[in-house]
Amino acid sequence: MDLSFTETQDMLRDTLSRFLADTYDFETRKKMLERPEGRDPGIWRALATELGILSAPFTEEQGGLGGGPLENLIVMEELGKVIAIEPYLQTAVIGGGALKAAGGAMADALIPGIIGGDVIFAFAYAEPKGRYDLARIETTARKDGAGYVLNGHKAVVYAAPWATHLLVTARTGGSGNERGGVELFVVDAKSAGVTRRDYPTVDGFQASEVYFENVAVPGEALLPGGMDLIEHVVDEATMAVCAEGQGAGRQLHELTLAYTKERKQFGQPIGRFQALQFRLADMMIEAEQVASMTLMGTLKLDLPAEQRKAAVSLAKAKVSKSLRFIGQNAVQTHGGIGITVELAAGHYFKRLTMIESQFGPADWHLERYEALTLPA
Repeated sequence: MDLSFTETQDMLRDTLSRFLADTYDFETRKKMLERPEGRDPGIWRALATELGILSAPFTEEQGGLGGGPLENLIVMEELGKVIAIEPYLQTAVIGGGALKAAGGAMADALIPGIIGGDVIFAFAYAEPKGRYDLARIETTARKDGAGYVLNGHKAVVYAAPWATHLLVTARTGGSGNERGGVELFVVDAKSAGVTRRDYPTVDGFQASEVYFENVAVPGEALLPGGMDLIEHVVDEATMAVCAEGQGAGRQLHELTLAYTKERKQFGQPIGRFQALQFRLADMMIEAEQVASMTLMGTLKLDLPAEQRKAAVSLAKAKVSKSLRFIGQNAVQTHGGIGITVELAAGHYFKRLTMIESQFGPADWHLERYEALTLPA
């Protein structure tokens, strides 16, 4: 099997890599985090209009580059290398992925805005009681004439402070964790009845608790597909964060390797100590396994649902364990300064820790994998 990337995909990677090298060094990122909005909107605009990066996963008919999950892998890996705080995952992967799959007037209206950088999505799916079970939600969508009325509370909604639109899971029927009745809605973030409580996350992003109180949405806000659509979008997002972890993990390994060449103890660089050489080798092996499992899971996103979900869970379980190993060993090698805000390693460690559990930690995905593959 030929696992090499195409010339177009290599150009995408090179273009984004050069741009980020010039504009997203660690000190610049720290200054972005200190801004009131927690980011530099000019970077997002440049990704859209100057580089065309936001068009990568969309078809040529939609104004995109004709890409898909592999293009998302490339972009997310490069963003992970600089632990970028741009909402590419929420907007292009999740919002764009849902619109591509659903089609219709809503997709025709919003995808050009995503490509142009004017539309930013936030994925409002998690609830205080639900965690990783996508069907365990209490937010409701009551039919009201031709439209719906939403009520509920969504927790830790990444990128919500920046979002123009929210992608919201809500129940039109059923209860508990029943799959039936769970639907996906596109909601204008400025709709009456939508309120937020914003806060920074430990890994440098911005998130919100989002509350819906009698929020009226039109009938076309409902994207067809129900839980099948939601699970497909989340599986694609899961592999995208694995790719981000791939980039961040490799970069943290390189930072740790460089540190062992500079830090001296007993009159020599600590990188000469055999125990640390073994540790760095093990970190590199884990980073390579992250890359392999991420590519494997991404290539299987177009399989039938049960096979796709099993492949994604197998990949995420291994990636989560590997990223924990890389992060913890990097901090142990650096010592106390490894978790300070002044050192880049601490920021990478925090992001890897969040990726480890994002869309489900290793144990949760192993349980899902077993349920999908073992006889009942």
